[in-house]
Amino acid sequence: MIINKKYYSTLLFAIIIGSGLVFYYVFNPESNRFLLKCPFKFTTGFDCPGCGSQRALHALLHGEFRQAFSYNPLFIIAIPYVFIGILFEWFGLKYSFPKIRKALFGKTAIYIIAVVIILFFVFRNF
Repeated sequence: MIINKKYYSTLLFAIIIGSGLVFYYVFNPESNRFLLKCPFKFTTGFDCPGCGSQRALHALLHGEFRQAFSYNPLFIIAIPYVFIGILFEWFGLKYSFPKIRKALFGKTAIYIIAVVIILFFVFRNF
């Protein structure tokens, strides 16, 4: 039986993501000092758009949705978007639904996402 390259890459991706989820389930970023702190916040004192994502993921994995949202709402909102992107790229949906893919991941969508991230950064810090 010949197993194609895409199978192995999908399996490797699943193992990496699964391992990361187990890691963040077990280790709380608030109480473990070996997890990396944000270099942007350390340098400037401002929260970057990703600040709180580790804590949010830990809280989300423990079913604490409100707490996760309070740590980083943009991260929580982005999870379904990233999941949809994975579906489009890894499972061939980009060929089945090209108009939807272009609307969600095309040039205009990228500009909108960039503006949202910048606005989130500004409103989060001021």
